[in-house]
Amino acid sequence: MSDLNAPAARPANPRFSSGPCAKVPGFSLSMLEDAPLGRSHRAAIGKTKLREAIDLTRDILGVPADYRIGIVPASDTGAVEMAMWSMLGARPVEMLAWESFGEGWVTDVVKQLKLDAKVKIAPYGQIVDFATVDFDSDVVFTWNGTTSGCRLPNGDAIPADRAGLTICDATSAAFAMDLPWDKLDVITFSWQKVLGGEGAHGMLILSPRAVERLESYTPKWPLPKIFRLTSKGKLIEGIFVGETINTPSMLAVEDYLVALKWAKSIGGLPGLVNRAKANAQVIWDFCAANPWIANLAERPEIASTTSVCLKFTDPRIKDGEVFAKAVAKRIEKAGAGFDMGAYRDAPPGLRIWCGSTVETADVQALMPWIAHAFQSEIAIQ
Repeated sequence: MSDLNAPAARPANPRFSSGPCAKVPGFSLSMLEDAPLGRSHRAAIGKTKLREAIDLTRDILGVPADYRIGIVPASDTGAVEMAMWSMLGARPVEMLAWESFGEGWVTDVVKQLKLDAKVKIAPYGQIVDFATVDFDSDVVFTWNGTTSGCRLPNGDAIPADRAGLTICDATSAAFAMDLPWDKLDVITFSWQKVLGGEGAHGMLILSPRAVERLESYTPKWPLPKIFRLTSKGKLIEGIFVGETINTPSMLAVEDYLVALKWAKSIGGLPGLVNRAKANAQVIWDFCAANPWIANLAERPEIASTTSVCLKFTDPRIKDGEVFAKAVAKRIEKAGAGFDMGAYRDAPPGLRIWCGSTVETADVQALMPWIAHAFQSEIAIQ
């Protein structure tokens, strides 16, 4: 198919990567000029910035006042590992996974911590049935599967009177989906997802029940310094007021503050949730209108509004993986959409980030390019 048949318009911002994700609309490096570069994070100015990041996070997400919020090393991965290594082992454990990152947590618990955990894995396109989960055990799961495009629709199946802890990796959900705080004991996410921040820093949110576990249980394995949340049997409270375990990037902190203030300016969490929903709806409507493409999620209620994963369904396609990569490459070469290929462990297809920093007009402008690339590649099958 000739380039003359290509769409006339391209997305103003063609960045649809699922991490690092698109920066806030109108972003420029000049927005970071207030960063206290070359100053200690222990100095008053550094502590003030870090505390402001924690306070704005609480305000926008609606985190309960008795939940602790800490900035920790190594992105969401560091936050999840910190929670698992510090808290698991006190009770039976159930590990739930429906995509590659959830399966990674399974590997760490079963092969590294060597716990006799009950493992429940759903195939791509589905999620684990929470009605089968024993919440008297500690339960570890991702809220939104970044690589599968499948999410937990709500927390209704999690009992309020559970005996175990719920440890939730919410990195592709926080700031774009409503999280039921009373059903979650440990919540983790990273700055580079929904708010388009920079990498390397994670957020760890603890309920009072999680704090009680930390102060009453000592794991049988040694903990490296960056995992230690307690000292002499008590929570290290400084971590949760901005006294980080190791040195943070004050440039990245400033960038996170810019994103948080933007989030507040558009109406806080409701505004963020609505933007992601509107973005995802564009793609869902596109799939409904084109029989050759479909959402990887098998049920609408579990379909992600951030990491929207798609599969090609046309029977003329000979090799799904080769075809999907060719489509993504064609779109990227045209400058219409970057980093949209499916994750390496996921079924072949496309993965389009629709988080709150993405403009709906850009998603709308992308759809004709997907159709053009599909038609161009199917013509040479």
